[in-house]
Amino acid sequence: MSEAIDTLLADARERMAKTVDNTQHEFGTVRTGRANPSLLDRVVVDYYGAPTPLKQLATLSAPEARLLTVQPFDAGALKLIEKAIVESGLGLTPNNDGKVIRINIPELNEERRKDLVKVARKIGEEGKIAIRNVRRDNLQTLKKLKDDGDVGADEEHRGEGELQKITDSAIADLDGRLKAKEDEILEV
Repeated sequence: MSEAIDTLLADARERMAKTVDNTQHEFGTVRTGRANPSLLDRVVVDYYGAPTPLKQLATLSAPEARLLTVQPFDAGALKLIEKAIVESGLGLTPNNDGKVIRINIPELNEERRKDLVKVARKIGEEGKIAIRNVRRDNLQTLKKLKDDGDVGADEEHRGEGELQKITDSAIADLDGRLKAKEDEILEV
């Protein structure tokens, strides 16, 4: 295959791998019944009019298996942080003692586990859409290379086949990670 197609395929491979890694990181924000500071990664606080990630405003820790603590750098942000946690949709209830926010992680019941599996599947589907978008972009570039006369029809066809293999591999990887996350959530 031509150098242009090899470069295109390498770019697709890299972008799809980054998408899979990013989706894996998003899976980490779905709680599994154990306290983990990454549960709060998706929480964004409206801090002086600017949406700011919680981890930039406070120290997050898990001193016990079922407890998270949030120690703000600015005591004035305590109420804003508490409000953001409540509105995050994570189903967590913060307790504010004036200096530290404590969040008890409740045991997951069967219904809540099923809801969390749905959240994980939604994140997985968003990852698959991102992978397909990378494929679509690269197919358009491949078509443009053929239209410009840089590559022939046979090379374009082989490039499309190789791109589809890369896409299938990335989606299979994502499906495996989603299955592992679902098993982790449903584990009692």
